[in-house]
Amino acid sequence: TNLKSRNLNTSFGCCFFPWVQIQDQFNNNAIVWVPPSVAGLGAMAQSQAAADVWFAPAGFNRGGLGNLGGAAGPRVLQARARIDSSERDDLYEVNINPIATFPNEGVVIFGQKTLQQTMSALDRINVRRLMLYLKSRVTTVAKGILFDNNVQATWDRFISQTEPILADVQARYGLTEY
Repeated sequence: TNLKSRNLNTSFGCCFFPWVQIQDQFNNNAIVWVPPSVAGLGAMAQSQAAADVWFAPAGFNRGGLGNLGGAAGPRVLQARARIDSSERDDLYEVNINPIATFPNEGVVIFGQKTLQQTMSALDRINVRRLMLYLKSRVTTVAKGILFDNNVQATWDRFISQTEPILADVQARYGLTEY
């Protein structure tokens, strides 16, 4: 309810619930509670290390919250609240990604919504991260062509440099077509 009343509407942000308890190897193995954003960022880092940025940082394959950032990172011990499937659905409906505890799988991020209110592909974290990746790569190409004459040869050069980027992403399951 509190998040919904803030009228946040952006695909550049996301929200997670609840807080998680970690064992901090960098601080004499202290047991501390940290905001859920720490778990969210950790899941994104783990997902990116295991796959590409356009794969969902959620679910049992890439959303499991064991050691954040790998073996040397802080270890997630538990979520502050244990939420059932109905509560997970309620959270997801208002664009809050639940951090759920499963008996055999442990603590898992079980959603990947952005804070965008309008339903579209950009209301998913993996799609926004794909767009950021492509923007960065295509911007690098465009900077090398910026202020060149607006003629077919310039367009051909731009296309010849961006097409391999898009083809590579497509080959790695980031795009179905472009």
